Amino acid sequence: MKKLKFLLIALGLISFLVFLPKANAQKANKRKQDKVLISNGTQDREYWYKLLYKMSYPVIHNLAKDSLKKNMPLEIAPKYGLIAEKVSYMEAVGRTMAGVAPWLALPDDNTKEGIMRKQLKEELLKGISHAFDPNSNDYLNFTEGNHQIVDAAFFAHAFLRAPKALWEPLDSLTKIRVIKEFKSLRNRKAVYSNWLLFSGITEAFLLKIGADYDPVRIDYALKKINEWYVGDGWYSDGPKMSMDYYNSFVIHSMLVDLLAVTVENKISNQSEYDLAVKRMSRYSEYLERIIAPDGTFPAFGRSITYRTGVFQALAQTALIGKLNIQQAQVRCGLTAVMHRMYEECNNFDKNGWLILGFCGSQPQIADSYTSTGSLYIATSAFLPLGLPADNSFWTDAPTDWTSKKAWTGKPTPKDYKVDY
Repeated sequence: MKKLKFLLIALGLISFLVFLPKANAQKANKRKQDKVLISNGTQDREYWYKLLYKMSYPVIHNLAKDSLKKNMPLEIAPKYGLIAEKVSYMEAVGRTMAGVAPWLALPDDNTKEGIMRKQLKEELLKGISHAFDPNSNDYLNFTEGNHQIVDAAFFAHAFLRAPKALWEPLDSLTKIRVIKEFKSLRNRKAVYSNWLLFSGITEAFLLKIGADYDPVRIDYALKKINEWYVGDGWYSDGPKMSMDYYNSFVIHSMLVDLLAVTVENKISNQSEYDLAVKRMSRYSEYLERIIAPDGTFPAFGRSITYRTGVFQALAQTALIGKLNIQQAQVRCGLTAVMHRMYEECNNFDKNGWLILGFCGSQPQIADSYTSTGSLYIATSAFLPLGLPADNSFWTDAPTDWTSKKAWTGKPTPKDYKVDY
């Protein structure tokens, strides 16, 4: 009897010792999640800008030092079909620029955030001059290869998002070089897909600054994308529908910003811009709804290695103040995604560069056009940092996002269909 009692006590103790660390880890994880969910807008903003700084710093700092090509790793997908040396560096710079542009466009100040922002802006301006200087180590040649049509578009998009911060301060020679490189793209044609917007937005930037531009490339992009609208906030990517996130990676965000330029120059009507914004706002509701209660989201479709770039359309809709849903639930939902994606997944290498994958190193899920530089479209989820800290997006009280409400039994708005 004593032996049996001793055995039971021993087994109980072993079970306690085995499961205690797991239980403690679960409690710690829950406390961590609770902390994330109850954080206020000030804490969220600090988390966002520190994470964006961490992500963009290796690209911007090395470009400023003329050492991007020397120090940036070139990790490529299996069966990669491009020449990484001619593509990946351009991707990293353009996509990072497009993501940080609204934040860098804010006025300088002496806050901790302001100091970090000013440093990145000054280094990026220096880096842009290297990127377009044929005598620089980090010169990015736009004249070779079709993929340069894609990469130039992200540079143009960044300049359109922050003209006073990233374009106007450039010296006259660098501006001449940028214009020359953009015009050199005209001897190549875009793929019959979302690529039409790449050609269109580059020409729209030239129009914006008063340079010679090609109206046909703009007109063709606008007409075809509009023809490819399939309803309820969705565009097909070319004549056939693709069930992926390209409506967010490219289509909505570039279409809206392209139309902003053409409306300003009386090429398009205000009603065309307003309709595109309404469609993006509707699509953004889908993006908010796919954020699960724990901050995860479905990993489907092409280019899932772009990670938080999935939420660009939602982020841009928030940036321009056209959300159909509460700002705080978008902020809190995106904050949960960022914590889940960048704290619980090891998505950076030892030197701070993004690695190929979705949650950690997963090169097998990368597409044949994906390399290290491609991944920096992830910065586009941070566009609301372009709203000042006293904007209601940041000051509204925390609230649950749609899926969290639904899965905790709280009143949840039903979804619907729109006819525009």
